[in-house]
Amino acid sequence: MTKIKIVLLSPPSRLEVYQSLSGDLAAIEPPVWAGLIAEFLRNKDIDVHIIDSEAMGFNHEEAAKEVTKFDPELVVFVVYGQQPSASTQCMPGAAKTANILRKLSSVPTLVMGTHSSALPLRTLQQEPYDFVCQGEGPYTVYELYQYLTGQIKINDVSGLWFKEKGLYKNNPVKDKIKSLDLELPRQALDLLDMSKYRAHNWHCFDDLSSRNSYASLQTSLGCPYKCSFCCINAPFGGAGIRYWTPNNVLEQIDEMVLKYNVKNIKIPDEMFVLNKNHVIEICDGIIERGYKLNIWAYARVDTIKDYYLLKLKKAGFNWLGIGIESGSKFVRDGVEKGRFDLPEIKSIVNKIREHGIYVAANYIFGLPDDTKDTMQETLELALDLNTEWANFYSAMAYPGSPLYEEALSKKIPTPDLNGGPGWIGYSQHAFNCMPLPTETLEYTEVLDFRDIAFNSYFKSSSYLSMIKNKFGDSVVEHVNEMTSYNLPRAHKAG
Repeated sequence: MTKIKIVLLSPPSRLEVYQSLSGDLAAIEPPVWAGLIAEFLRNKDIDVHIIDSEAMGFNHEEAAKEVTKFDPELVVFVVYGQQPSASTQCMPGAAKTANILRKLSSVPTLVMGTHSSALPLRTLQQEPYDFVCQGEGPYTVYELYQYLTGQIKINDVSGLWFKEKGLYKNNPVKDKIKSLDLELPRQALDLLDMSKYRAHNWHCFDDLSSRNSYASLQTSLGCPYKCSFCCINAPFGGAGIRYWTPNNVLEQIDEMVLKYNVKNIKIPDEMFVLNKNHVIEICDGIIERGYKLNIWAYARVDTIKDYYLLKLKKAGFNWLGIGIESGSKFVRDGVEKGRFDLPEIKSIVNKIREHGIYVAANYIFGLPDDTKDTMQETLELALDLNTEWANFYSAMAYPGSPLYEEALSKKIPTPDLNGGPGWIGYSQHAFNCMPLPTETLEYTEVLDFRDIAFNSYFKSSSYLSMIKNKFGDSVVEHVNEMTSYNLPRAHKAG
């Protein structure tokens, strides 16, 4: 038996979260936070191991049994998802694994992630973990290990929620890490099997055969904006953004390219195209190196400038994800996303594409002010823009978002309350998906419209014709395969 001090576990969730889409069509994301924390711990001379259940194809029992092979002092359930708001929907899979592990071992368990930071007390009360982390996590993990090995007292473990003598207690959250370069310098990629990861299908429309040459790279933490539907800042204690230096980012890219032969890179920063010097210096560094990369990152309609686009394209940023959200300015205003109008949206999308960069547009149905008419406006805008990719979401009141607090105060049904399906109801693709209702729409109407919109868009002749012209027949066949899956929904089950 191999003795490891700390195991970082990324638990299995894909089957429940994505249903039939959990197969080859879905991406397999590297566990960025687990990688960062692993390197943080190694720099403190702690032996650490990462178990990425999704990449290894483990089910819940297999993941739990894998943990026991290492006889650790501590197991950390690192519960994030494929996008920043996906932590909540991964909680059921994590809990199932933790319950199995409890039967196999007495090893102490800690859970961390966006969800547990948003609802630490409830997580401790209702979920099968010994400890809960509130906040970023690296120091909580390290200090909890120190406590478990008799080096410090439990009250000295920052950001920790625990139960003592029947009482629920918590310690103050540590200040946010100031120097990301020094304290979280890189991901421990050598602890992962990098051949197991797979890019999003659309990310590789130019070369679908390259999807397994893939990595994900964080260049900043947090977001300065305060969109009411977003929970990204729950671990960080509020709005704000911190950066790794461009030199650090470029060194990480060097490792990905030169050591692991990575071609496709996702930058999951909530907002990458924002800080001019940060973006330009990273782009210039990639251009100087001559790497032929295929990168995607997030931007906002109001952060796109010509000087960005020229550099981004030359550096290999072939895709930009844009949060359009709604075709109605009134609806966008209601979620603090209304600083731009439709002509500006169309102009920016066209400008991006004129520079040879593809657009992945994001839309949300069922925002608080939505009606059937405004949702139809959103669909018509999506069809009009006809971007190379589009994500259609139903509005969710994710724990940690202002929308969640509003839903609670107004007694609006959410998946975790009032006899709902629980945390899995926050998954857009799950059988028990349960988005927010609006004043005029039941949640089932919102979900049905979302599903109809998805098929209307990806089956439209305009979209398929554009895809054929840009990417060829093989990608059209791939899209047709994707739309051949009809996701079962609980409210339609007979």
